[in-house]
Amino acid sequence: MEVEKELSSTIPEAIFLDDVESFMAKPENPSAEVVIRRFDELYKKYKFMEYNLSQKKKRLRDQIPEIQTSLDTVATLQSKQKEGRLITTNYMLSDSVFATADIPHTDSIMLWLGANVMLEYPIEEGAAMLTQNLSTAKGSLTQVQSELDRVKDQITTIEVDMARVYNWDVQERRKVKATATTPSL
Repeated sequence: MEVEKELSSTIPEAIFLDDVESFMAKPENPSAEVVIRRFDELYKKYKFMEYNLSQKKKRLRDQIPEIQTSLDTVATLQSKQKEGRLITTNYMLSDSVFATADIPHTDSIMLWLGANVMLEYPIEEGAAMLTQNLSTAKGSLTQVQSELDRVKDQITTIEVDMARVYNWDVQERRKVKATATTPSL
């Protein structure tokens, strides 16, 4: 279909209709209703993509501060242990209950991987993994934002195309009505 071409691997590009008259004259476009229906299907796909990308963006925005906090905690743990000091900290036991703990010198940390999986890593390896995860999450956020912007552009284009085809159809109906009501001499 000429209405769309591939913009990226996942987002079809909506083609702006410069000349609605010639577009509607093509055999694959029998009527404005059919074309508008096709545009509407494409519009719904774009809106679905926009919703999914927005959700992914929200998850990444929530994930990045968590990773950064974990990385900061590991850095603090490393610096305090290099000084040879015992670390005393407060931690959340439950929603409004905190406890105090003394953390002895340790060479490893425990990291949640997700799906109720926790693994023990040497401190340096855990810090490297968290740094890599933070970098990956920031890169993913940039890519998702770029794709979201592209989808929004496609939504705007398809909305304009739908309006132009609708307006063309209204003009065509007026022409037909005018010729039908004009008395012949």
